[in-house]
Amino acid sequence: MPHRRPPRSQRPARRAHRAFPRPRLLAALLLTPLLSACFASGNGGASGGSGGAGSGTRLRVALAFPPAENLSPYGADATILSRLGVTEGLTALDANGAAAPALARSWRRENDRTWLFTLREAAFQDGTEVTPSAVAAALTHATRARPAPAALAGVTLTARPEGSHQVRVTTGAADPVLPLRLSSPSLAVLSAKAYGGKDGRVDPAGTGTGPFELTEVHGSTSATLDRFDDYWGGRAQASGVDARFVADGTARANALRTGQVDVAEAVPVAQAATLDAATRRETATTRTTALLLNSGSGPFKDPALRAAARAAVDTSALARGVYEGHADAGAGIYGPAVTWAEGKRLRPAGRARAATPGGAEITLATYDNRPELPEAAQVIEQQLEKAGFRVELVVREYSRLETDALAGRFDGVVLARNTLVDTGDPVAVLASDYTCDGGYNLARLCDRGVDRAVAKAEGTADSAGRQDAAMAAEAAILGTDAVVPLVHQRVITGVATSVKGVLLDPYERVLVGAGTRR
Repeated sequence: MPHRRPPRSQRPARRAHRAFPRPRLLAALLLTPLLSACFASGNGGASGGSGGAGSGTRLRVALAFPPAENLSPYGADATILSRLGVTEGLTALDANGAAAPALARSWRRENDRTWLFTLREAAFQDGTEVTPSAVAAALTHATRARPAPAALAGVTLTARPEGSHQVRVTTGAADPVLPLRLSSPSLAVLSAKAYGGKDGRVDPAGTGTGPFELTEVHGSTSATLDRFDDYWGGRAQASGVDARFVADGTARANALRTGQVDVAEAVPVAQAATLDAATRRETATTRTTALLLNSGSGPFKDPALRAAARAAVDTSALARGVYEGHADAGAGIYGPAVTWAEGKRLRPAGRARAATPGGAEITLATYDNRPELPEAAQVIEQQLEKAGFRVELVVREYSRLETDALAGRFDGVVLARNTLVDTGDPVAVLASDYTCDGGYNLARLCDRGVDRAVAKAEGTADSAGRQDAAMAAEAAILGTDAVVPLVHQRVITGVATSVKGVLLDPYERVLVGAGTRR
């Protein structure tokens, strides 16, 4: 049965806004187009008014990833909610990867472990107010989630209301990038109603703060969103969003080409040429496709066999062949879109000498939501077999693969991962993906040298110094051969010529916003 929200006539009446100190309303309304312009396609930002072209037209969007966790805000589904304009955090990321205002209009650091965030006047989609108590409660729920959101990997966080319009956030250890961390889609602020489920499930339907309200969810096939008229950033120009979850990339491209949808994310490289040039948008992203080798069990527990696998892989062949030039050969965990990384990259040290595979049997897995991955995995399979491995390839839809991958049931996984999606902090992905306690450690890596290098990076406050420490940690991780960077992707988004204001985000956190319209 689909999840349905009650009709508006049966919902609580909107409460009057409070009058705590804030910028004048005009300034608040003007902030949204400023933020949207960070990633906009140059066709306009949000409008604070109700008129304008397309103000009553719904958007039709095809997304690549069906919900894997019942639209929980704490895992991979969090980006579905943020990309559809349902949820927001205290902060956002600007085009340069710096923290920008969202539900918090400003903040200041009181000491090494404490930050004070000043909230803007805003409402939740269920009609209740965004209060310091509500924000503190939402962040507290996130700290108690299991598994922990990737943005909180290794972080102890306490949030408490302060007065009528501020929240004080304290961390167990110094956290110089806390404003970046709080921009994570997995730390979105939801109303108290979201956390009332008896089964512990967090329900984002009608409890977010974004320009669009989730009203119906039809399992893993589609979702319906209506415009949230009380959005703090101004009334959205589209009346709603009809989202379809289409795992097959060819089907997404066909839906755009035949006019069934207005926006199709992650168009396959092989389908790009079938679209009119005016409907193709290519965006350099911080996404890296990598081969993750299970270093905790099986054949790749042996560093010498991991070294053999790494030596067998020809990344340039993947960039030229599978990705048809729409990607760069793997250089490291961070790719060219992380503009500062290349000049700071260090040579991996301590690599084991490659052994002869001798017919070692391995299971290689990937998913088909990103259509290039199965083809890339087939090329990797051939390269590994040529080197002397015996390979079984498993391809599934991502939601059916993740649990087994996290449990270490495969010897290798070909994964596309946005290295800055969780927090915008380059160190966060290292902590979540490659440390002993990492919550998304598909490589099952537990190396004390790596943990020390990541911890040093986490404790470095200076921006340039943190980047240097992150690159030292990257070198330590690559030295274990638990991860083999394959390519750094550019994402192709299909956008109908009638659509304006799509948010082409290098961090892949947003797609439609208040200014998106047709």
